[in-house]
Amino acid sequence: MNHQHFVLYKPDGYVSQFVSQQTKRKNKKMLGDLFDFPEGTMAIGRLDEPSEGLLLLTTDGKVSEHIRSNKVEKEYYAQVDGVINSEAIERLKRGIEISIESGKYLTLPCEVVSLSEPSSLPARSKKIRDDRHGPTSWVSITLTEGKFRQVRKMTAAVGFPTLRLIRVRIGKITLENVQPGDVNSISSLAV
Repeated sequence: MNHQHFVLYKPDGYVSQFVSQQTKRKNKKMLGDLFDFPEGTMAIGRLDEPSEGLLLLTTDGKVSEHIRSNKVEKEYYAQVDGVINSEAIERLKRGIEISIESGKYLTLPCEVVSLSEPSSLPARSKKIRDDRHGPTSWVSITLTEGKFRQVRKMTAAVGFPTLRLIRVRIGKITLENVQPGDVNSISSLAV
């Protein structure tokens, strides 16, 4: 069977699935609203509704399983509330306790770097917040795991809640030259 693979820049406000499981809110924007994906296409991992950035899709379950494993790095840019300090960055690097569905979880050590505001990112469709609410700063966080809302929980745990979250890299695949809503078909997902 010939499998198909896609690179997508998920815009904020979209859910990382094709069919809504919601009974209350029926107007959610889904991945299928962006492109006519072939039957059997699955998102490899997820980005929550307010998050944006790189999402890989495939019709190959084995490829999906490999990319979701802890063998593949995922890099995120997080705009956080306040000017993040070196102490918070060190705590994030060492691993930090967050809450997950089954209780408390200590994140694995990871790579965390302070960034100047990334100029290559597209403007967001909705403003994050008004400048009157104080300064913000940016960090790059590279993980090999992916718990539910992990980056948001990690930055909040060190006192710097995430305001904007963009996944910029999965393995060797980056968002370079891809705009929100763009879907590119690729021949393989070599990460």
